[in-house]
This record gives sequence, structure tokens and C-alpha cells, in this order.
Amino acid sequence: MAPRVLISDKLSAAAVQIFKDRGIDVDFQPDLGKDKDKLAEVIGQYDGLAIRSATKVTEKILENASNLKVIGRAGIGTDNIDKDAASKKGVIVMNTPYGNMITTAEHAIAMMFAVARQIPEASASTHAGKWEKSKFMGVELTGKTLGVIGAGNIGGIVCARALGLRMKVVAYDPFLGEEKAKQLGVEKVELDELLARADFITLHVPLTEQTRNILSKENLEKTKKGVRIINCARGGLVDEAALAELLKSGHVAGAAFDVFSEEPAKENPLFNLPNVVCTPHLGAATTEAQENVALQVAEQMSNYLLEGAVENALNMPSMTAEEAKVMGPWVTLAGHLGNFIGQLTDEPIKAINILYDGSVSKMNLAALNCGVVAGIMKKANPDVNMVSAPVVAKERGIKISTTNQDKSGAFDGYMKVTVVTEKRERSIAGTVFSDGKPRFIQIKGINIDAEIGSHMLYTTNKDVPGIIGTLGLTMGEGGVNIANFTLGRSAEKGEAIALLYVDAPVPGEVLKKLEETGKFQQVKPLAFDVA
Repeated sequence: MAPRVLISDKLSAAAVQIFKDRGIDVDFQPDLGKDKDKLAEVIGQYDGLAIRSATKVTEKILENASNLKVIGRAGIGTDNIDKDAASKKGVIVMNTPYGNMITTAEHAIAMMFAVARQIPEASASTHAGKWEKSKFMGVELTGKTLGVIGAGNIGGIVCARALGLRMKVVAYDPFLGEEKAKQLGVEKVELDELLARADFITLHVPLTEQTRNILSKENLEKTKKGVRIINCARGGLVDEAALAELLKSGHVAGAAFDVFSEEPAKENPLFNLPNVVCTPHLGAATTEAQENVALQVAEQMSNYLLEGAVENALNMPSMTAEEAKVMGPWVTLAGHLGNFIGQLTDEPIKAINILYDGSVSKMNLAALNCGVVAGIMKKANPDVNMVSAPVVAKERGIKISTTNQDKSGAFDGYMKVTVVTEKRERSIAGTVFSDGKPRFIQIKGINIDAEIGSHMLYTTNKDVPGIIGTLGLTMGEGGVNIANFTLGRSAEKGEAIALLYVDAPVPGEVLKKLEETGKFQQVKPLAFDVA
């Protein structure tokens, strides 16, 4: 059955057509996002939800999203999506961070020009039949210092445009390295230095607990007298009431805001102040940007639903379509390795250690980690997946560590998973053969070569004669057909294991008979999701 996608906000016809051309069953209801009760009522019918900013994806809506796998936001901001609830539900949240970068950066530059030359006020005055030429005395941008808070995708474009205007650019960004700063042609500084030096300040950071009110009353008072402040990023980054007071006092010469702490902004301390330019969140409002983000989100969602490619996800490691093709068998193996240990572990898990050897160590390890953790968690929570598993693990205080190394054995690449509890450590290793089929190659340090089936039986015992006969006879008498039989031991008369691939679940009475022989330390039926 084709995946179903609901579009609950306005998206271009070309984006809708992309879904159709890719074989997606798309339901275009551009006004549905405004009706949260109706959306909650129908969301369970869909595998994907494509939105802009009007649709609010709340925890209540997600509770009803029984089949939802992905939410695609046509644009950058995802404040309208409860990402924590989505992660716990196992729903990927994607955005389109590159489709409107240039448009938003250009708007910031335009707002800087507007506030520097008082263009909106001068235009209104001229339209009113006045000719107040001497009233609107502006300042040049050339030679001025621009302070950029956040030098990522959009901030980086603003830096380039400002340098083209012959401005001096200083940037504050905790994630900006010295080498990247040199490439951008900017001077990396701390926030206090930026505030003291900048003639213009522009913000280009997301709204997080760390960035909320980054321009607080205290920080605003540290700014250079006559500074002009531009915010085309997110409302809530600036203390608007404090800024209004500094504008009235003349310490701040002007401000240009496209975003506000409360939107739609019906009233705000900045409204109706002289030399304050305000626009209604127009940063991405160009024909080109709206088309770009719509097409991008349609492609991304289709790639995920049809090919497993994860692009621009905010709550899961990204994986391209090309990576998905190569890594598919390894992701499957990761899940099987985790699932094996998860089914054997009854006590609380303290840590999960994952070793990547050889060719697999060069792959997207973050995605493989998610596969392992999801497999381990499935016993306790059957609904867990690669998105929600890391969240569940974090909530339980489980430490996850990875090690990658060059080829060290007979296989081109392999993975080894070790789970640590208060009582013991358990480990299992596996690889992917040239035919693309995952195999178990080591359990408890004992080398084996086991095909993975939907139904399996795992036993441990001392290496003594008669084990094969006991297993074969008991299974045969119980009507259980063995498709594949793998044995291994640590040493002669040492610890031994058996892993049987069977055609159907082993009945309880057969398991009981095996246990009653007294020959086995452990008799454990296992189940794997094998396509």
C-alpha cells in the first residue's frame, strides 16, 4: 500500500505533484491545520504530515498519530512542533533549512538599510504630501561594524553580503571555529566585545534555552551608544520592553524587527516608536523561497517514506538515499544485534558499548547506534524505533559509547554490541555478507556463523557429548523443524552455545522438556523481524 501524506497548510501545486509522481497517496487540505480538533481526529490515517507554520503539532495531536512516521516542515522554524513528544512517539521531524536561507539573509540586509536610512518613515511622509528632506538624516553602512550573533547558514550569508558592502564584521557564535571565521572573512569575538563594538547588531540563532533573551536588558545596556538592532531570526531573542526604553532614551538609535515574542503581534512595546521598522515575519516570504522549501520538503518526505533516507532531521541522524542503500543491511544487523541482547536481558541496563570494525567504521555511525539501541529497547517497549529509542535510553540513564577501529579480523567489517548491567556484561557481534544478509559471528566471545531467522532458539551448556542429540530429538518430538543449526564453544569441555533457526515458535512444552534434561544452563526462544 502506498504511504499516505496529509498536507495541512498551503503548499505549492508543484510540491503536491512531487508526492503524486513518487507514488505517494497525498491528501491536500490547506486549511485543516487551523482546526486542531479535526486534525487530531484524522491524523491517525497518515504516514506523513507536511506543514508550514499555521499547523500546530501538539502532544495531543501526536497521541492520535498511530501511523505517523514523519513530519515535514516547509521552512526552518519548528517552534510549532512538539519535538520531544514526536521523538517519544518515534516520529521524525524534518525541516528545510536551505530553501529560504538567501531570502531571509536578504531581508536582514534590507531591514538594515531601512533602519539606517529611515526609509519607511520617509516613504510615509512623502506619501502624505510632505517634503521633509532634512528630517530623515541617515547613516552609511560602509565602514561601520556589524555584529552578527550566530554565524551559521543564514548568518554566514549575511556576513558575506555585509563584507560586500565594505562593512567590518565581528561574529559571536560558540560553534564558530577560527578556521571557519577566516573563511568567512570575519573576526570571531565574545558576546560582550561584540556588544561594545558593533554599530549594527543582527541576530541569526534559533530560540533555545541558551539563546532566549540573549539581548537581555543587561546586555542591551552594554551596547555602543547609537547602535541599531535587527532581528529577523526568532521572537524571544531580545527583551523588547527593555529595547523600547533604550530607544526612547536615545541609547539605541533604531531597530528593525521581523519577528516578535508573541505572534501574530497585535501589540508590542516596539510599535509606533520612531525609527523602528516592523514587518510581519516576512523573512522567508518570497516567491522563490516558498517554492523552494515546498519542493524540498516534498522530496525529503518522499525519500524517507519510500527509500528510508533521512535528510535534515532534527531528532534523528540524517542518512542520504545513497547511504540508505549501502547501510540498509547494516542497519538491519544493528537492530538484530540489539534485539538479541535485549531479549536476554531482564535486569536494568547501565551502559551500551558498540564497536565498529573495518568498513562499517567509515559509515554513518550515529544512525547505526540508533538501530542498536532501538533493538535493545524493543523487548520493554515494542513500539520503540530508531527515533524514540535514544530518548528512552536517555530517560533511563543508559550511557551509550562507541569505538571505531580499522580492520582487525577476517571480516571486511563487523559490529560488536556489549550491554552492561549490575550483574554482568553480554556481547554479540555480527557482519553483513556479500549477499547483503546479516549474520551473527560471535556470542559471549564464542565464534559462530549463524543465519538469522524470524524464530530462533538459543541455549547455553557445558561442552559435553549428547547436546546435539538432545536438541534434535526433543525438537523433533515436539514437531519443531530446524532450518539451521549453529554450535560454538570457548574451549574443549568449556562453555558452549547453540543457536537454532526454526520454522515456527518453539512451544512452551518443548522448552520445558529441554530445561528438565538438566543439560542446559539457559534455554531462550528468540524472535526477530526478518523480511
